[in-house]
Amino acid sequence: MITTIVVGFVVMMLAGVPIMVLLMSLTALVVSLHTSTPLRIIPEQLFNALDSFVLLAVPFFILAGSIMSKGTIAKRLIAFINSLVGWVPGGLAVAGVGACVFFAAISGSGMATIAAIGGIMLPALKDAGYDRRFSLGLLTTAGSLGIVIPPSIPMILYCLVMNTSVAEMFMAGIMPGLLIGLLLAGWTLFLGYKKNWRVKTKPSIAEVVRTGREGFWAIMLPVVVLGGIYAGVFTATEAAAVSVVYSILVEVFIHRDCTLRELPDACLEACVLSSSILILLAGALTFNWLLTAQQIPANLAQFILSHIDSPWMFLFMVNILLLLLGCVMDSVSAVMVLAPLFMNTLQAYNIDLIHFGVIMILNMEFGMLTPPFGLNLFVAMGISGERLEVVGRAVIPFLLLLLASLAAITYIPDISLFLPKLFLR
Repeated sequence: MITTIVVGFVVMMLAGVPIMVLLMSLTALVVSLHTSTPLRIIPEQLFNALDSFVLLAVPFFILAGSIMSKGTIAKRLIAFINSLVGWVPGGLAVAGVGACVFFAAISGSGMATIAAIGGIMLPALKDAGYDRRFSLGLLTTAGSLGIVIPPSIPMILYCLVMNTSVAEMFMAGIMPGLLIGLLLAGWTLFLGYKKNWRVKTKPSIAEVVRTGREGFWAIMLPVVVLGGIYAGVFTATEAAAVSVVYSILVEVFIHRDCTLRELPDACLEACVLSSSILILLAGALTFNWLLTAQQIPANLAQFILSHIDSPWMFLFMVNILLLLLGCVMDSVSAVMVLAPLFMNTLQAYNIDLIHFGVIMILNMEFGMLTPPFGLNLFVAMGISGERLEVVGRAVIPFLLLLLASLAAITYIPDISLFLPKLFLR
């Protein structure tokens, strides 16, 4: 059975078979060849995989991000943060990082963050005399924080496949996301002073007040959504619905930068993206059902424990595996398929599932920035008009910062677990 799974997976992946088709075909092949279970169990498992209230959060958060991308929330966030830090050398680029952090806490999507913030900041940085490659690499990397800083759609998917708390997972992503954002901002300030990038704005309290007032509703969205989750006012799924209502009220009726006629287009975009994610999740969970039923995770855990006697070495090997897989397959698929496989091993090593989830999300972020499946690279290509190899080279220096962050977060669990332990445990 193991041989059939491994050979079938490798052959179909090399043949370019879509991951959903690969997972379903492989599941059907193994069930028919190695078990006496009728094939009708597969559609039943597909239905069971999507029969979850938590999954409603995915299309809602995607819809909220789609609505906000049609308005001016991104511009207002950039203006406010630029009024705070734009007066120092490199401050405009730091404002771009800060805007990515805020928009990530609104949209829950790395691709939406890059598209919304990058589309505005790239021309602004070019006009201000910033190096084109630096600007492209910085914004592409900072935009990927959309999957690390809550509310994060991949975090919701991880919680579903690993049966963990969404609220804890969201809170665990705050400090790692801020750490990466601070590293990117610190490196930008260092280069700004070193290269003496010119400044077009001057510090002004009046400007901070004005832009803060104009961006108030945008700034309040993560406060309302995350504050409501952590205070127990509503669940993560209800928070996603609240974010949709909030984004409509703000963009259509308060800012008036998005019309009711544009909402159907936003809904269509959200439907297409949500469908691609949910059908992939259904296939991954059905494949995981097969593996669990055949006790493959338990056997894998026993094999790992007999060869690796340290949880830290295990985490190191997992990071290496995920980083390599991120270069040859969709990182979201890799996480959803591999995470349940390690469940027994994690329990044996007493590794916190929330901490491990953050590690996997960071590896997913890395995978989204590496070809050929780096989706964020393709979004950056679209907004910049550059070739894939140009965007890839621009991101390389910032990948080193992400690797340093990944190492720190992997071996200092309190970076991710401090807030959940303080407030939710």
